[in-house]
Amino acid sequence: MASVFDVAKYILENKGPVSTWKLQKLCYYAQAWHYTWTEKPLFAERFEAWVNGPVCPDLFNRHKGQFAICADDVKGDSSKLTDDEKDSVNVVLRDYGGMEPYALRELTHSEDPWKNARGGLKENEKCTTEITPEAMGLYYGSL
Repeated sequence: MASVFDVAKYILENKGPVSTWKLQKLCYYAQAWHYTWTEKPLFAERFEAWVNGPVCPDLFNRHKGQFAICADDVKGDSSKLTDDEKDSVNVVLRDYGGMEPYALRELTHSEDPWKNARGGLKENEKCTTEITPEAMGLYYGSL
């Protein structure tokens, strides 16, 4: 199975440098849609319902303090992705890749996986509740 770092590397190789905030959201949507279409996670690392939307702590901690990131900054191997996995990521890049980071944040804030994981917390309250692939699949599969 690929890791979030392998997926991030693939995204950056195909999209070019992006903000770390945007990379988080693109990885989230890659996980969400791949799970929706295949009922298998794209990678094992988890997403949590942070204040600014879904965040993969493993990816965040590796690039903490950086604003923008390029493929050379990521210790991943995009060749670990299968053709089907690349197809899923390519659809995400096509549909979400042109969006600004703030627009992606707002989109995730309007969707049930992030909202449900946060429960009744205020928008600015810290949260580390996982957004599970199953919750992603249930929501995105209903669209």
